[in-house]
Amino acid sequence: MERGLPHGRPDAGSVTALTPDSAKKFILDSTALMAPPHVPEILLHLADEAHDLWQRTEDELTEIGLPPPFWAFAWAGGQGLARYILDNPDTVRGKRVLDFASGSGLVGIAAVQAGAVDVTAADIDPFCATAIRLNGEANGVGIKVLGTDCVGTDAGWDVVLAGDVFYDKPFADRLIPWFAILRARGAEILVGDPGRAYLPKTGLEPLAVYEVAVTRALEDAEVKRTTVWRLA
Repeated sequence: MERGLPHGRPDAGSVTALTPDSAKKFILDSTALMAPPHVPEILLHLADEAHDLWQRTEDELTEIGLPPPFWAFAWAGGQGLARYILDNPDTVRGKRVLDFASGSGLVGIAAVQAGAVDVTAADIDPFCATAIRLNGEANGVGIKVLGTDCVGTDAGWDVVLAGDVFYDKPFADRLIPWFAILRARGAEILVGDPGRAYLPKTGLEPLAVYEVAVTRALEDAEVKRTTVWRLA
């Protein structure tokens, strides 16, 4: 499916005034609709030339103060977590779910398909709200989007799903106590992780292990051994 960007180099100048319309055009111009390899039931607008898009948009968006396009890739932790939810729908069925650091919305879409009664996808990247809505539409599901930093908050979620969140120490240091507080009051916390450096060494129970195909341009391998963990 690696056909290259359909409209060439994204125009960073057109993204400086980010609006729903400009974000939609940028996403549609930079991606193709395809299924992640480990979750073929779901279609996402993904970069079909991963390294090309990452380098172009990372360089250009950094210049104007926007984050790199995490939303354009189905990361291993998210794919593993989505696979687990679809294969074990009782995990979320009838429950209120937070898809934290949602990116493309993959995990949240899986939660809706598995029967969650209410799903919120949270991500502070300004492109994610549009990407998640586009991806939801592609799968015929609706997801609420939260574009603010929700770490430390509690909206009464029954289940918190977090894919690939332990890649950065300061971020991990914020997440661990927050997750512990949510777990202590009864929320289930499930983490999909392919061996990121700052995954906690204790307090996690493994639920499933998957071999997930990924993009070598962005990872250190073509397949990442990905574990779904439950906060004990």
